[in-house]
Amino acid sequence: MQEKKEEDPQQALNKQVSEVGIDEVGRGAVFGPVFSAVVVLNEKNKYLLRQFGVVDSKKLTPKKRKLLLPKILLLSSDYGIGQSSAREIDKLGIRVATELSMMRALKKLKEKPSKIIVDGPLLLRPWTGTQKNIVSGDSKFISIASASIVAKVSRDNLMERLEKKYPGFLIFKNKGYGTNEHLSIIKDIGVTNLHRKSFLKKSNLI
Repeated sequence: MQEKKEEDPQQALNKQVSEVGIDEVGRGAVFGPVFSAVVVLNEKNKYLLRQFGVVDSKKLTPKKRKLLLPKILLLSSDYGIGQSSAREIDKLGIRVATELSMMRALKKLKEKPSKIIVDGPLLLRPWTGTQKNIVSGDSKFISIASASIVAKVSRDNLMERLEKKYPGFLIFKNKGYGTNEHLSIIKDIGVTNLHRKSFLKKSNLI
């Protein structure tokens, strides 16, 4: 009887199923697109990113998120970023638009993953593969935490650029969210074509 050849440790590592986490940012904002990111990580690189300090993006300073971004992109097996515009949000509703941004991120991956881990309680309805929903997943899975950082930094960078295009709304300060200051400015000078009209109607601002 032929003895089974012992598997090389590196081969075993390569065979491990990668963790594919997806998250969104900007869902509750009143200005600009909703962003999603998906990050694919193997066990070794999940450990390394944990050591570097990757946690839920909301628990990190903007400076720390920016420092972690290149490490995440370098150590990820693959990643994708997608967005859905304010116009799409107004037309389709925030849930469908968020799903659209997630699907756009997933389509950027080189290969379709067999399973994804989605932050939050809501199913990604257009996804035809296996998925698992995790409430507060960004504090439980490094791949989701990494995705939250990629999406957050990407969206914040866009807000910084849009600050110059739409001066007076303090977009980089409020990141497009409906702070009292932001809503007060809208009352004074009106809305732009990147404000989410469906959100502002609920607040009787337009």
